[in-house]
Amino acid sequence: MTELASVFPSALQRVRRLPLSRDQLMLLMIAVNEIFLGIDTYLSHIISGTIVPREWIPIVFGFVSGVALLFAGLIALRNRTLASILATVTLVLSIGVGLLGAYFHISYAAHPFAPAGERLTLDLLVWAPPVLGPMAFALAGVLGISAAWIESPADSGRLILWGDRAIQLPYSKTRAYFFIVGMGILAALISSVLDHARTGYDSPWLWVLPAVGIFAMVVAVVMGSLSAPSRFDVWTYIAAMLLLIV
Repeated sequence: MTELASVFPSALQRVRRLPLSRDQLMLLMIAVNEIFLGIDTYLSHIISGTIVPREWIPIVFGFVSGVALLFAGLIALRNRTLASILATVTLVLSIGVGLLGAYFHISYAAHPFAPAGERLTLDLLVWAPPVLGPMAFALAGVLGISAAWIESPADSGRLILWGDRAIQLPYSKTRAYFFIVGMGILAALISSVLDHARTGYDSPWLWVLPAVGIFAMVVAVVMGSLSAPSRFDVWTYIAAMLLLIV
């Protein structure tokens, strides 16, 4: 919230009156996102007419993990430590599902018994299932773990685990969020480039998407690297995110 305070001071005062903290809102968003990832995976795989058993893993997990995170949010009102453990286990599994899905997608593209130099080519990746698509589960897991544990003092990078145990991060949670956003944009950028490569980039407008993605990714990473971003930096970040939405 500190960054937004430099450009929206009055709005920040209203945000502070919300019943949920930034981390709670983040976990709520991730819980809903996990459910929608399950729906999206189902719709993507049903196109073939048949869903093989291993393709049910992300579909079922999306719904189960979303409900588990919502349940963790409820029990956090009485037992924050137990809720954090439940959320962390769920989110670690989400990372595992994402990595496993990426492996399955790469296995569809790879030809391990082909001649050297033809086992995994750019053309195979372009026409294969989206290799980085399942990584949305992994990204949600990383982002959620960052939000699951309390940072005390604020913006110190010191996460309180349980009891007197804590872990010191090299940067604050806020800066970690910016780095994770940059990772997410990079994954979406690569997927977009591979997807549009199928058309050969015949339309000049197709070049706008990777240009905006590269710009937004660089801005997010730079924001994470700054310990005290200026108002101009924050406005640039907001503009980059708005460009992604547009």
